[in-house]
This record gives sequence, structure tokens and C-alpha cells, in this order.
Amino acid sequence: MNFQIEGGKPLSGTISVNSSKNSAVGLLCASLLNKSTTTITNMPKIEEVYRIIEVLESIGVKTEWNGPSLTITPPKKLSIHSLNEESAKKTRSIVMFMGPLVHLFKTFKIPQTGGCKLGSRTVQPHLFALEKLGVSIATKTDAYEVSVNKLHASEIVLYESGDTVTENVLMAASKIQGKTHVKLASANYMVQDLCHFLQLFGVQIDGIGTTTLTIQGVKDINMPVSYTLSEDPIEAMLFLSIAATTNSHITITKCPIEFLELELLKLEKMGFKFKLSKKYLSANGFTELVDIETFPSKLTAVHEKIYARPFPGLNIDNLPFFVPIAARAKGQTLIHDWVYENRALYYLELSKLGVNLLLADPHRVFITGPTKFKAAEVICPPALRPAAIIMITMLAAPGTSLLRNVYSINRGYEDIATRLKKIGARIEIVK
Repeated sequence: MNFQIEGGKPLSGTISVNSSKNSAVGLLCASLLNKSTTTITNMPKIEEVYRIIEVLESIGVKTEWNGPSLTITPPKKLSIHSLNEESAKKTRSIVMFMGPLVHLFKTFKIPQTGGCKLGSRTVQPHLFALEKLGVSIATKTDAYEVSVNKLHASEIVLYESGDTVTENVLMAASKIQGKTHVKLASANYMVQDLCHFLQLFGVQIDGIGTTTLTIQGVKDINMPVSYTLSEDPIEAMLFLSIAATTNSHITITKCPIEFLELELLKLEKMGFKFKLSKKYLSANGFTELVDIETFPSKLTAVHEKIYARPFPGLNIDNLPFFVPIAARAKGQTLIHDWVYENRALYYLELSKLGVNLLLADPHRVFITGPTKFKAAEVICPPALRPAAIIMITMLAAPGTSLLRNVYSINRGYEDIATRLKKIGARIEIVK
């Protein structure tokens, strides 16, 4: 699938933020903890979710869509040996199968992780953390071989404050009786979603939204539950980046404000004009949302570098969206993408669209603006956020651009072309 984009026109209208990709895949993995039926509402219909569903179905789980809801029903016994390796290899989220599966099998294997190609992404933090709970993991060429000794509660200091490792530990600890203490935990939105989900089963979790979690596990989980996913702050930032880069007056509804506050502050200091509505609660009852009205703005580069940190810092997934914004701003901006080895290299693709970039090293890029954007043909990189910022830049570039092989974008954003057309984007799906 390709996107043909006629850019250079400001957009207008209202667009709503969908539910979170990262929360969705975490809860799909966590459904394996439940011997009964799990229903997840607001499940995004995206490629990443489809890959996890394919893996679940391959081991015997039944899934059924009912509009925006997905019902997950486990079999009496999972068939781990029939796991769909092809689908598993396409997503890094497969690593989060470890946490729940340690309660179902004494030994099992899962394929090496895939997903976005962003350089080396170590799973050592997962291995170190789960070992503290009584799990042994051997890394082979193409798989992880997991063996379970006697599971027990423990005190864990995470090797790095990662989202998926925190989720893995939460899932493993949720069915271990006793208190597990986790220090340097991620407090990010998908972790909070998982905590609230696990609480439905009687799992006691103290410290939600902080970097220290205490989990009091339960002996068994066997009850039908329904849970509504929170909205996606990364999709909200996508739309903010589109508004700033195309100089548009749009309204973005259902933005989870707690996870956008620093991003909005950075944008404000760049001269971006916006207005926030009063806060209101998501359908899940705990995520605070706002509507954000954006206005055409004259942007100026900030003097300090823009970089990401674990929450409550600027979100690692939101950092790339500042690249096209910086291209519109007057002056030079330094983007420091210190987490991933290769992601900053993909930013250079924007030079085809007229952006003035200087790669200082694999992690630091200088962007000098304002840019006179131009149309171009670009092949999507195999990484979700870098692919998305090419699309954003094309929306700002006068003329007709072609973005080829948009699977990377479809991994994280549902029906994005149709939704953008509703606010005036001239974007067509072509073969």
C-alpha cells in the first residue's frame, strides 16, 4: 500500500485520538493470565494488534470482534508448540508473552523479537528481572528458551526503566503470592493501563504512576472482565505535529493530557499557539483528557536540545514528531535521539523533501529552518515513527508526493488516510 499526498495546504476541522497501540498489545498479552473471558473495548484495528491476535489464535485462544471490542477466550490448554513464529517475529511485543506464560508452562520457547528496525534493542533487562522471580532464560540464535523453577516474590531493581520490561514483571508478579517490589519501574501510560487492568482481578498494586511499584499477587485469575483502553498520547502528538508543520487550525479531541504536558510546553516555547479545553475523563474512568485547538503559528527554534526521557520526561515515541516541526521553525534545532541506535539515521530521509539536516552522529541531528518543503517520492523506513514524520512532511510540501510501502504506519495508526482526509488532507491510497 502507498500514500499519494498532495501537500502544502493548511488543514481544518476536528480529529479524535484513538486508543493506545502500546496499551492494546500489553493487555492482549496479559489476557493470557485469565482462565476466563477478557473483553477489551476500544481495541485499535492496526497491524501490530493483528500480529498479536494471530499469535494468540495459533496457540488455541479464540478471539472475536464486536465493533470496537475484542473478546478473548482461552482454551482449556494452550498449545505453545503451534505458536505462529512468522507473526511473532514481526512484533517486539512478543517478548511480553514471557510474563504470563511462566504461569502456564515449566519450559517454553518464543522467537527473537522483531518490530521496528531501530538497531540493537537489548532484552537483557527482561531476563535480569524475571530471573529474580525464579525464571531462567537462555538466549539462542533465533529464540529465547525459558524454564521456570519455583516462582517467588522478590525485590527487583530494573536494569533500565523500560515500558515492556515493567509490564513483563507486572504480569509475572500478578500470580505470585507475596509482595514483589519493583524499583526504577516505568510510570508510562501503557504501564498504568496494565496496572488498572490487573486490579480488576484483585491484584493489589501500590505506586501506580510512580517509579516504585509493589505488587501483591493472587493465587489464580479466573473471572470474566471487561476493560476500556485509554487514548494514545503518541497519536495525539502525531496530530499536533501535523498541525504545527502544516500551519493549521484544527481541534484534536480526547488527548491524554498527563502524557503531553512537557511536549506542549516545548511547543509553546517554540511559539506554537494552542488552547486547551477543560479536563474530562476517558470512558475508562481514570485517564484525564482534553481537547486541543491549534492555531497557525510562527515557530522559532529553541536554544536547548530536544531529547526524550522516561515518563514524566518527553516521551521517547514523541521525539521524532519534533523533527518536521523544527524544520518549520526559524533557527537551528538539535534533536538528540539517544535511545535507539538507528532511528536518527531515518530522519535524513526528510532531506528529500527539502529539510536541511546535519547528522552529527548516529544519535544527534541538527535541523535548520524554516524549510521550503518540496514534493518527493520516498519509501517508508521499517520503523513506525520515522515513517509517520515523512508523511507529516509530505502534508506540508507543495505538490504531489508518493510514500511507498506504508505498512510501518499501519502498524500503529488505524485508517489514518481516511481520518486525515476528514480534516482536509489530500491523501489517497494507491497501488
